[in-house]
Amino acid sequence: MEQKSWHRLGAEELQKMFGVHPGSGLSGEDAAQRLMENGHNELSEGKAISPLTLMLNQFKDFMVLVLMGATLVSGLLGEYLDAITIVAIIMLNGVLGFVQEFRAERSLRALKQLSAPSAKVLRDGKIEHIPAKMLVPGDIVQLESGDRIPADVRWLQCSALYAEESALTGESLPVSKHSEAIHAEEIPLGDQKNIGFMGTMVTRGTGRAIVIRTGMDTEMGKIADLILNTESQETPLQHRLEQLGKILIYVSLGLTIVVVAAGILHGQPVAAMFLAGVSLAVAAIPEGLPAIVTIALALGVQRMIKRKAIVRKLPSVETLGCASVICSDKTGTLTQNKMTVTRLWSAGRNLEVTGEGYTPIGHVLQKGKPIDLKNDQNLRRMLQIGALCSNAEIIETFPGEIRSKRKGKDKEKEKSGEAGKNVANPSVWELKGDPTEGALVTLSAKMGLTAQSLAVTYTRETEFPFDSERKLMSVVVNHPGGKMICTKGAPDVLLNCCSYMLWEGAVVPCTPTLRQKVLEANEEMASGALRVLGMAYREMRSGEVAGSEKEAECQLVFAGLAGMIDPPRREVRDAISITRRAGIKTVMITGDHGTTAEAIAHQLGILQRGGTVLTGSQLTRMDDDALDKVSDNVYVYARVSPEHKLRIVKSLQRHGHVVAMTGDGVNDAPAIKAADIGISMGVTGTDVTKEASSLILGDDNFSTIVAAIEEGRNIYENIRKFIRYLLASNVGEILTMFFAMMLGLPLPLVPIQILWVNLVTDGLPAMALGVDQAEKDLMEHKPRGSKENIFARRLGWKIISRGLLIGLCTLAAFWLTLRIDPGSPQQLIRAQSVAFATLVMAQLIHVFDCRSSRSVFHRNPFQNKYLVLAVLSSVLLMLVVMYLPVLQPVFKTVPLTFREWCLVLVTAGIPTFLMGAGSVWGGKKNRSRSGGRAMIKSTKISA
Repeated sequence: MEQKSWHRLGAEELQKMFGVHPGSGLSGEDAAQRLMENGHNELSEGKAISPLTLMLNQFKDFMVLVLMGATLVSGLLGEYLDAITIVAIIMLNGVLGFVQEFRAERSLRALKQLSAPSAKVLRDGKIEHIPAKMLVPGDIVQLESGDRIPADVRWLQCSALYAEESALTGESLPVSKHSEAIHAEEIPLGDQKNIGFMGTMVTRGTGRAIVIRTGMDTEMGKIADLILNTESQETPLQHRLEQLGKILIYVSLGLTIVVVAAGILHGQPVAAMFLAGVSLAVAAIPEGLPAIVTIALALGVQRMIKRKAIVRKLPSVETLGCASVICSDKTGTLTQNKMTVTRLWSAGRNLEVTGEGYTPIGHVLQKGKPIDLKNDQNLRRMLQIGALCSNAEIIETFPGEIRSKRKGKDKEKEKSGEAGKNVANPSVWELKGDPTEGALVTLSAKMGLTAQSLAVTYTRETEFPFDSERKLMSVVVNHPGGKMICTKGAPDVLLNCCSYMLWEGAVVPCTPTLRQKVLEANEEMASGALRVLGMAYREMRSGEVAGSEKEAECQLVFAGLAGMIDPPRREVRDAISITRRAGIKTVMITGDHGTTAEAIAHQLGILQRGGTVLTGSQLTRMDDDALDKVSDNVYVYARVSPEHKLRIVKSLQRHGHVVAMTGDGVNDAPAIKAADIGISMGVTGTDVTKEASSLILGDDNFSTIVAAIEEGRNIYENIRKFIRYLLASNVGEILTMFFAMMLGLPLPLVPIQILWVNLVTDGLPAMALGVDQAEKDLMEHKPRGSKENIFARRLGWKIISRGLLIGLCTLAAFWLTLRIDPGSPQQLIRAQSVAFATLVMAQLIHVFDCRSSRSVFHRNPFQNKYLVLAVLSSVLLMLVVMYLPVLQPVFKTVPLTFREWCLVLVTAGIPTFLMGAGSVWGGKKNRSRSGGRAMIKSTKISA
């Protein structure tokens, strides 16, 4: 179907164009034919990558390719053990990467299925419920409050219908819809009032519509196509590790050539030195690095999933640790997205309401004491009006497992509203309808006035829907004593319709003094960021007919005010406090009014002293230079559009910030795509937004972002830990051989021992570092720079210094043992066994030092149980080749004496404990100096 100006066409013209009768809809045959022509009504997931391709992609890494070459060389030289080890590590690396990326995509598909709606469609003259993906152009669909619009549709009939289109247009308030043709040639999406868009939600009323576009032809599909065709960029971590791998390979090969050449020049056999050189090169190349990086990322991602954060691509985790600004949406992320009545005003009294969300548990309090509804006619009438003048419902739902077991009496309890009170049968209360009306219905239910109990006495006769011009909604209800009009709406407008007021149970004239009291109460609530609704009623005279809004909404009795707000999530304030200590700025970006946004920001601790609030209108008047000058000091952006969000992100990035941006609507996708870390909502987010993001929040909760940042920081620090461990160990191995050759000593390690050291020390202990717990002060530091070198913060010095000491101490143990009888072949084997044990133990002791950024003395060595088990396993493997007679000839080892073990343990412990003691002493010295300076300063002040 070619693109048309659908908003300009009338209903009859549309039906003729699609060949459909409004009373019977399409036939099953026509629908099947059109499905074949147009395809399924769903958004594309992009180019599907086959599992085989996904698996092969894991082996494109430069270091992996070099390792494959090393495997071939080792095999040709007969070093089959080494070849098998390398192949095993390469395969493990590939499988882990494949499994994690496959899981991430599967998680996305599961989320997509959850958000896919069904549709109520007219086929062959009957209303059918079908999956939305089976809809075709020309289908007649019926929609009502709470339904998600399944495709782009043109409204044929509307009854007080409103649609929430923020996912597409960014407009936070529901938009009134109609079925009349609009004759303007080109109009924005937000003004196409006779069109319903795929993925948007009907919040009020009912309607019948004809499907005009499906799948990728919809407005949602257009944006999805733009985003899906954007190629992903390589992350800094991927680039750094690739560069690091290349450098290490070249350096290792260079040093190995020097060692081999030095050995030959000092008279060592050429064949033996060549074999030792190959073994040393393979041992020096950190072939475990890609695997361990993948494992650390994969396990970190699994921990994130448990904390409700789904990472789409493994390497993007690194960027989380760099985040310096979080731009967060307010509704649903910082707040609960559940309008809740918290204040009431009735007959001059200010009342508080307890309870949160749509769960009907709470009380109305006056001066901290619960009110008895039986003795308070004013409050009873207010609650009745709130419940009767509403189309919303709160529905108690149960987990499927529990629901399937409920029988007999349990079902009766569910109907009577008692089911949720049983701890053994937990329930969740959900809203169907408008959030504002849901807040009033929940308030009434908290005090026992449920829809079921009111239906016994009251039945609705007529409704005059809410109108944005008159700002009121009224219903006429029948009850045993006659008829009553219930009205709610904007307090100032409603007050003009009232001639009386309910005061202490009596109806009194609405005097100017009483009107002033109402307006003052309204102003006080509004200044506290509450959305305020007034409630009024009137008993109709016998025989009176209310045929219009004007006839109904007059001579009313004002009953009171209800103030409601979307309350902040409980855990968010603590999460924001953590981000502040971590040097991360939180910025609220919302479509809400400035007053409301500022109040919420104060409650959550977002708005700092001296910080400012910027509105969308002010932002529009600024150019980029003006925005750049103030953006660092702005903590709240209110009444902003999608274009504004993109400008805000770009401005913060120009200041050098690494920006995390949250969003749920398609209109957020450009900003999410532009941000360093795009974060989408797993519950309320659109499929397109999820595709544009690098992180998905499974619970739409801000505190989950903070948890993900903490995990991201810890994962990066763990990567640094095992890089530090692997490279210091490899430096120690190379320098042991290098110094021995320079000094003209025999080989301190034979090739098979070098390879065994590499297998024993580089495997399990390094992997255990990848799952190390975070240090206590992890979230007390400022974010690292996105361009920070991986060897920053003295990591390079720690690697070189520890590696040098490990090499020197190993060589010292070898020389001290060899000098007892330098010419004896048996003593050479014993000295090599001592060097072998010293090198292994030095590395295994050093691994505990790598857990802390300061020294081995700053952390409990037994905290990481996986590391303890890994070290014990490595020690056992070392002892096996030294004490098992069948393996001693293979590995050229002999059992050591008690004296030799004392030498091994002393020399192996020197690198870690010497440097650790120096760190502790240096720390105390610095603290002493700072304390002295503070004392001198204090003395000067007191003087």
